Amino acid sequence: MHQNRRSFLRNLGLLAATSVPAADLLAGAVAKKPAFEISLAEWSLHRALFAKKITNLDFPVIAKKDFGISTVEYVNQFFKDKANDTAYLKDLLQRCNDNGVKNHLIMCDGEGELGDKDEAKRTKAVENHYKWVEAAKFLGCKTIRVNAAGQGTADEVKKQAVDGLSRLSEFAGKVGINVIVENHGGYSSNAQWLTSVMKEVNRKNCGTLPDFGNFCIKRKPGDWKVCEEEYDRYKGTQELLPFAKGVSAKTYDFDASGNCVETDYSRIFEIVKKSGFKGYIGIEYEGDKLSEEEGIRKTKQLLERVAFA
Repeated sequence: MHQNRRSFLRNLGLLAATSVPAADLLAGAVAKKPAFEISLAEWSLHRALFAKKITNLDFPVIAKKDFGISTVEYVNQFFKDKANDTAYLKDLLQRCNDNGVKNHLIMCDGEGELGDKDEAKRTKAVENHYKWVEAAKFLGCKTIRVNAAGQGTADEVKKQAVDGLSRLSEFAGKVGINVIVENHGGYSSNAQWLTSVMKEVNRKNCGTLPDFGNFCIKRKPGDWKVCEEEYDRYKGTQELLPFAKGVSAKTYDFDASGNCVETDYSRIFEIVKKSGFKGYIGIEYEGDKLSEEEGIRKTKQLLERVAFA
């Protein structure tokens, strides 16, 4: 009996000794769970898409099989006439399901200006986006990305954009879809202006998509590659993050060490992390020195090294 008791205590000690490290390991695993997930923006492959080398239907499979990315962000112009095509959307969704790909958002362009000074045109722009809200819902997306463009002074366009975004967000909110605005040129690339728009819209499903490389407010006439007026990207990112429902990791070029030339990713991700943002970081390679495939891979490697450090 005495021996059995000693054996029991010895075994209990061994159990305790092994269970504590296991608990520590479990706690460590939970603590190290990343705040971010990588997604792939379809614009990263825009040259191949425009050249008809690939199609929008190919995109989710390419994201998963070629780059190991399981979440995608579509660009509406690559399936412009398919928003109401149920058979097409079913085919696209089936390809995603077959390959374990999640649909995150649809970037919407060319549907009119949500800040148009003409009320009838602004209403038409709002209504033009309805089909993309519905397509996003069908595909299992959470979000559509729109633009806050218009004509007039900063205050005039702000008032107009607040109206357009409020109405579109009200419609989208009924089916659980977010409406987010990217800093995408003009007034929207002024982060103070865009945050003031968000504050006035004041809807939970309306937010921002900070794009690290899109803070050019004014481009040189005749040469869009030259920026004449630019908002500070680090300040702008910090200001937009409280409203963010996604982040666009824009890259153009890389140095010999694999760092982004135009944006200090270590610095900008310190800002992202301090903001408490959790969600998708979308790869959007837009350079022309590397192939699209190599640019995507280098951006992914950079994110894995910096964002998850």
